[in-house]
Amino acid sequence: MKQLVLVLIAAIAGSFSLLAQQASVTGDLPSAQPVTGDSLRAQALRTEKKAVSATSQDYGFKDLFVGNAMPVAGLAAPRLNPRAVSFVEDYIDRNSKDLFQLKEWGLPFFNLIDGIMVQNGLPRELKYLAIIESRLNAGSVSWAGAVGPWQFMPATGIRMGLKVNRSVDERVDYVKSTNAAAKYLKELYKEFGDWLLVIAAYNTGPGNVQKAIRKSGSRNFWDLQYHLPSESRNHVKKFIGTHYIFEGQGGMTTLTKAEASAFYGQNGVYNINRKLEPEELKNAKAQKISGKYQSVIIAKNLMMDMAEFNRYNPEFDKVMASNKNSYELNLPADKMELFNSNRYQILNESIQMMVANASMMKQVSAMQSKSVSPKKQIKR
Repeated sequence: MKQLVLVLIAAIAGSFSLLAQQASVTGDLPSAQPVTGDSLRAQALRTEKKAVSATSQDYGFKDLFVGNAMPVAGLAAPRLNPRAVSFVEDYIDRNSKDLFQLKEWGLPFFNLIDGIMVQNGLPRELKYLAIIESRLNAGSVSWAGAVGPWQFMPATGIRMGLKVNRSVDERVDYVKSTNAAAKYLKELYKEFGDWLLVIAAYNTGPGNVQKAIRKSGSRNFWDLQYHLPSESRNHVKKFIGTHYIFEGQGGMTTLTKAEASAFYGQNGVYNINRKLEPEELKNAKAQKISGKYQSVIIAKNLMMDMAEFNRYNPEFDKVMASNKNSYELNLPADKMELFNSNRYQILNESIQMMVANASMMKQVSAMQSKSVSPKKQIKR
């Protein structure tokens, strides 16, 4: 059964990416029949022959994790550390049915989180942290008092700019809490420079991860994991397992810093920590702009990575959304020339994106109101 589930995940996980790309940014969901145990079994039976025939001996059961993983959409996949294989196998076996359902009804939330993560120069795949934190439930409350889709404790939420008092708790607000989560994840990455350590620190706090580093003498998660609380080391493995269920393979956020650098090269290290070099500043051009420009649209049209755009233009969207509504745009000289050649197209696309986002927010708000009730769900 495990072999079949894993093969099916690799074979059909690409459909989630296609679904996300084909769905409009308003978050509209395609019509679908409810997923039941019977329908999953029927699907498994229908797909078994195709999946098995497409899976040669070169792409066997273990290869999904520890060898050269089965390519998805023709791309080679990074391997999973052998020390996680057993846990991730069991996690996928137990949770695939539930998460296949979630990936359909949760699409508007994923679209929202994707946009905020990209605007902050963070990997989209960090959205899977919200799944293991709360199952995307804005009304989720942990036994320790963590609240919302990102499970912020009061002190951390306040430090990240959220209002938490007797009359208002912005931890349950999807947009505000996701922006706060992005801010916190960036802070943790600046400290650790390793996504697995970031996920561990998000659960147990950066202090406990630093203690584990000192005790183990290593910054490799797989070496220091047993110096962390069991809940925290399993949190990291649950994140990896969720990533495999949704993506059909591993990625940058499922690897240690050393593994990511070895697999992706210099692209495996995010630019969050790197400030502009004197030579970059010398070659940059500045220009004051105003209007409804969106950083994601500018970066897309200039073919710039969002992390790179944010290095030149920190807090661009925050400033442009304020009453000031103007910003001194900084870009490499060639990119500034490209911006000026396409500025009206960029502005038009930015406005269209704002309209679409407003529509998506209505849908998210409607779904969120159903998940936040006076009697909040207690997460066991």
